[in-house]
Amino acid sequence: MPNQNQQHPSSQQTTPQYSTQRTLGIIGGMSWESTESYYRLINEGVKAKLGGLHSADLLIHSVDFGPINTLQETGEWEALGSLMVSSSKRLQAAGAQGIMIASNTMHKLFDDVQSATDLPLIHIADATIDAIKAQNLTKIALLGTQFTMTQDFYKQRLIDAGLEVVIPAEDERAEVHRIIKKELCVGEFKDSSRAYYRQVVEALAAQGAEGVILGCTEIGLLITQADSPIPVFDTTAIHAAAAVDFLLSDIGL
Repeated sequence: MPNQNQQHPSSQQTTPQYSTQRTLGIIGGMSWESTESYYRLINEGVKAKLGGLHSADLLIHSVDFGPINTLQETGEWEALGSLMVSSSKRLQAAGAQGIMIASNTMHKLFDDVQSATDLPLIHIADATIDAIKAQNLTKIALLGTQFTMTQDFYKQRLIDAGLEVVIPAEDERAEVHRIIKKELCVGEFKDSSRAYYRQVVEALAAQGAEGVILGCTEIGLLITQADSPIPVFDTTAIHAAAAVDFLLSDIGL
């Protein structure tokens, strides 16, 4: 009798062939609109490098931005730090070999996340600094939330890297912040707000800014290079490109 355990050659299982990508964990959902852009850009970047049907090896913890936004606006950063640490540990436990925070503002808690894991973190400002220096610019405008535009966790990092930073006037900062939180983070993209951002960028360029950082991951959903008289540094796209480099670093691409 034939061996019942013997498989027909056509039915034998083969070991799947995987790429040697690293696994990247993303703390996202801040807002999910920009995290969606991260997912698309990172996958497009991996496909461009590897071709075919390749896509990115990602773990995404998409948090509920509603309570996070409330904690931001009320200044409860210690509670936010606990949330970020919890998220990073969950991603590490799931197998992430590195982590990125899909938000400029939440890089205020970068050190909390860094100290909670032994994983490399891809800092959005550092990647942006590299992109700016590659164009030999020294005076840069910064748009973002009030926190990003005014607090040292972000702006000082740029200054420490040798950049001169200019930000909008106080009333302009308030409106830039309002548009982010009340419109962009809920998927509203108004022509009037696009025109306002253009006006702000033009004013910063008149002050000598050689380029402008879109220092909130939602701003790139509203304005692009076509809206600016000076080079635009879209932190979402820059951060996503750095993520692709991390994912493929063991392959040598």
